[in-house]
Amino acid sequence: MRVQVAIIGSGPAGLFLGQILSRAGIHTVIIEQRSKDYVLGRIRAGVLEQGTVDLLNEIGVNQRMNAEGMYHDGIELCFNGARHRIDLKALSGGKRVMVYGQTEVTHDLMDAREAAGYETVYEAQNVSVHDFDTDHPKVRYMKDGVAHEVECDVIAGCDGFHGVCRASVPQDAVQTYERVYPFGWLGILSDTPPVSDELIYSNHERGFALCSMRSATRSRYYVQCSLDDKVEQWSDEAFWNELRLRLDDEAAERLVTGPSIEKSIAPLRSFVAEPMRFGRLFLAGDAAHIVPPTGAKGLNLAVADVRYLSQALLQFFDGDAHGIDTYSQKCLQRVWKAERFSWWMTSLMHKFPENGAFGHKIQQAELAYLIGSEAASTSLAENYVGLPFEA
Repeated sequence: MRVQVAIIGSGPAGLFLGQILSRAGIHTVIIEQRSKDYVLGRIRAGVLEQGTVDLLNEIGVNQRMNAEGMYHDGIELCFNGARHRIDLKALSGGKRVMVYGQTEVTHDLMDAREAAGYETVYEAQNVSVHDFDTDHPKVRYMKDGVAHEVECDVIAGCDGFHGVCRASVPQDAVQTYERVYPFGWLGILSDTPPVSDELIYSNHERGFALCSMRSATRSRYYVQCSLDDKVEQWSDEAFWNELRLRLDDEAAERLVTGPSIEKSIAPLRSFVAEPMRFGRLFLAGDAAHIVPPTGAKGLNLAVADVRYLSQALLQFFDGDAHGIDTYSQKCLQRVWKAERFSWWMTSLMHKFPENGAFGHKIQQAELAYLIGSEAASTSLAENYVGLPFEA
């Protein structure tokens, strides 16, 4: 097979990139090691920045999102037993976020790709990338016992943190930066109405809690937990009881409980790989960086990478290499700002036992300053809804 761009990974980054390039007449193939059902079964984030919503509208994958997604103009911070609203829209010049699950975004992009007849290979085994330090890179894989080779001009590594693309780069060519946090998030999904119309971020002496949602009838809740905890140790009743303890009295009273339809524990880490380009191999999304979910940046940062990469590749196939030459620098400037914001939100809202009573008092002082200062609230709002893109 001969294509212009071979995309490894059919998560949102790969699907967004494939849709943009294919619509522009660039021949692409997406190669995915997992099955379609497995990819769609992954439960992920659900807060879309304004820029992510705008891109879905631009590429015409927006009908279901616009019908079912929920715009949010603010978030609530809960501490010392009271909630305080941050007006994102007013503080950011009119920008908002939308609650629409990553699984739904993935489903919509898959459906659009299939409807247009663009090629995707699922359940590709032993995927490997070759010769990306030349002008003629290749991707090899096995499918149903048959060996395949894809010749291409460019490889896009959208295959996640554990993917083959970054792992194929010589170790001395990439620098990594990482912080692993000493706790995780225990999350449940339930077919219950959300406790609030907007997300609640709670700083509590027992640990962080987040009240989110996927729709008007489906809720997503999280509580900070130990890395030693096991899902099996947490009954639904135990989770609901713990969540109530970490909310203000009004929210705890309003909380509607029910059986969980999904329950999992996710560790938190910050991670960046530099650079994001290696010859004709370009990394995007989780293949290059991970953020703790506190700032709602993971999916949105992947989409930002794809926005820059798609523009660069369209210029490249039109004879202009400036975009691919500056791709890594452009992305990393935004990546590190998102890493900073996600680290800050995580540090502000979670319990760090090693910081003791002094650390808790500092958090309380910063939260009080945040809600009392328009400048501080504006900084949070600008980062939460998504920073402007570099021209």
